[in-house]
Amino acid sequence: MFIRNVMLRAAGGSLAAIILLAAPRLGAQTPSESERLQKLERAVEQLQKRNAELEQEVSGLKKQAASAAEVGARMKTKIMSEGKSYVEKAVVEEKPPVFVVPRASEFKLVLGGYIQVNFEDGDVSAFEGRFGQTALKDRFRLRRARINLTGDFAENFDFKVEGDFENSDGLNSNRTAFEATDIFVNWHQFPEAQVKVGQWKAPFGLEQLTPDPYLIIIERSLPTGAITPERQIGVQLWGQPFASVWPDEKDLLTYYAGIFNGNGRNTTVNDNNNFMYVGRLESTLFKSKMWGQESSLKLGADVLNSRDDAGVNISQSLNLLVNADGSLSPFTLPGADERTAWSVDAWLKLGPFDLIGEYLQEKVNGRTVNGVPPGFADFTTNGYYITAAYFLIPKKLQAAVQWQDLNPGQKGNDGIHSITGGLNYYIHGDDLKLMVNYIHTWSDFREANPQFGEDQFDEVIGRIQVMF
Repeated sequence: MFIRNVMLRAAGGSLAAIILLAAPRLGAQTPSESERLQKLERAVEQLQKRNAELEQEVSGLKKQAASAAEVGARMKTKIMSEGKSYVEKAVVEEKPPVFVVPRASEFKLVLGGYIQVNFEDGDVSAFEGRFGQTALKDRFRLRRARINLTGDFAENFDFKVEGDFENSDGLNSNRTAFEATDIFVNWHQFPEAQVKVGQWKAPFGLEQLTPDPYLIIIERSLPTGAITPERQIGVQLWGQPFASVWPDEKDLLTYYAGIFNGNGRNTTVNDNNNFMYVGRLESTLFKSKMWGQESSLKLGADVLNSRDDAGVNISQSLNLLVNADGSLSPFTLPGADERTAWSVDAWLKLGPFDLIGEYLQEKVNGRTVNGVPPGFADFTTNGYYITAAYFLIPKKLQAAVQWQDLNPGQKGNDGIHSITGGLNYYIHGDDLKLMVNYIHTWSDFREANPQFGEDQFDEVIGRIQVMF
């Protein structure tokens, strides 16, 4: 409105000036036509100059109005206290952050993931039995590249959807593709008895159940990879019996009981009409501060039983089958079996010091189905690891050492042992971490059969980890 009034006044003034100049003054002598034209030309020049000045003023006022409108859009009225009275003030409203909008009734939705990149040099993965005919070359390796989405519903349901860009694509063992890892829904109305359905890690093995980004040693041990069932599709009942009656000691006991297909993840069929049964108990005996630092002791035990048909890989995350030269490969059953496994574990934490140990054993017995023999001899596999770690610089620099041993039990004297030493540098906790490990491995079979080549191996692994 102010700009409009200015323009109207300017136009009115210009029109009045033209009329006064054009009309002859009453009671005065009439000048010649030449003089009148000269005066008129001078008047027109003055008006043009004045009009140009007015246009500049109007343009400036428009810019000020636009700026004021923009500021006004970012301003909001807020009641503020000034001593004993309250006043109304205009404050700048902050721009809201960008966020993901839940489609359904979730009250919590979190997008995250992590990336792990390795450099592996020397006898690569020899501690996993990869030497001789299964040896690998030095390499840079995109170990994991995962993205996940987790959420909670007000109706006491939570869920997780996660995939990894670094799983095998199923066409070539040297290529990778995107594949599901965890996909499940969990009903948690009663913390003492929760129900989970979908795909996730079966509750067996402390090291296997420890999330990848929080491992102290870069890679899991060979006993863990050879014996634990890893991810499966099924249903699980789990909970903490003391969660409501004794909240401060809810971690005193946690139980897991699951039924799974037993033939691995991302499958659409079960190998037979039987299922894998898995159970685990955990107990945190104490959790407090000692010498001013967090300390705890957690014990665990697992049991597993499964009846499998031919074609099932019973070492789904690492290797178990002993080859002719003492190296290991994944164990894909040539015939039906029944396997029973158990394990016990302990984790002691005293301030900057961690001590972790686990023992695992599995019996694999062949079954004759429809007159077809199993095609392999019964065997018992067992192994253990012990890991110790200490923070040289609190929460920043950690030294770690691990001893691991696996006895596949398929050939005489076929054990594989490794010792690992490492350093972990926590730049920003586990969110941004650098790790380096040196691993020395012995093969009992190769030592007893020198015709197959070297029986000792060395490897260096470096890793950078980023969580988001």
